[in-house]
Amino acid sequence: MCGRRFLVIYIGLSGWGDHHSLYEGVKPAEKLQTYAGYFPIVELDASFYAVPPQSSIRKWVDETPASFQFVVKAYQEITGHQRGETPSPFQSKQEMFAAFLESIQPLAEAGKLAMVLCQFPPWFDVQKKHVAWLRVVREQLKDFPVALEFRHESWFLPAYREKTLTLMREDNWIHSICDEPQAGARSIPTVLEPTDRHKTLVRMHGRNVHGWNGPSKGQEWRDVRYLYDYNERELAEWKTRLQSLRQQCEHVYVIFNNNSGGHAAHNARALIEMMGIEYTDLAPRQLDLF
Repeated sequence: MCGRRFLVIYIGLSGWGDHHSLYEGVKPAEKLQTYAGYFPIVELDASFYAVPPQSSIRKWVDETPASFQFVVKAYQEITGHQRGETPSPFQSKQEMFAAFLESIQPLAEAGKLAMVLCQFPPWFDVQKKHVAWLRVVREQLKDFPVALEFRHESWFLPAYREKTLTLMREDNWIHSICDEPQAGARSIPTVLEPTDRHKTLVRMHGRNVHGWNGPSKGQEWRDVRYLYDYNERELAEWKTRLQSLRQQCEHVYVIFNNNSGGHAAHNARALIEMMGIEYTDLAPRQLDLF
């Protein structure tokens, strides 16, 4: 999918606030700067729950190195996670998109927007109305690289797999490839096919099959769902997969989302070491005294 040029794998975490193993003695206001001393990318997940003000975005731009990249999770109403359970803060869909696009503009201007991530919910299955909404979303976000992640297996059943990948290629979606439990209709298989020649996203959700399909609300459910510690064999498996993806795409972004038990940072750092990657443009890190 691309010529033999310098190809890069970026590894990071979902959010920067909860990775306690990185922050001993660090003030809350200094967490992002500290995080950027370990990883070159981060998934901004606060944008899923509310559209961040530009002042916050600019602050995060200023706190990170010039080469640092953000994967911005799309606001939940864009991806249909709100189903009338709470009133929308926006008067219309157009207003919602306009607010989100305005919010992320400072990242784009600073060259720090790796992509927007549109993760659709488990009830977003293969239907004509859902395909139509995908096209609306992609048109609204047409000026940005955008990754697409499904949570319903129907998109990758044998009858639809190639149609789904073709749709993603034709409409310029970046494939968000998932490592997650194989737990029925509310999960998707790992499909190792890039759909964009420039960028591919990999999200590591863990393999806690027993916790995956729990109740859909509440922090306790989330704490169980993403409770997983990848072992050395599993990371080695992904080392091989990433090396293969790297030959098909210019840039591969890997996000560890398995942080319920604090494992994400350790797993990501272990994979970086296993792959022999050295990032040379991270933020300065405090020297250990001992």
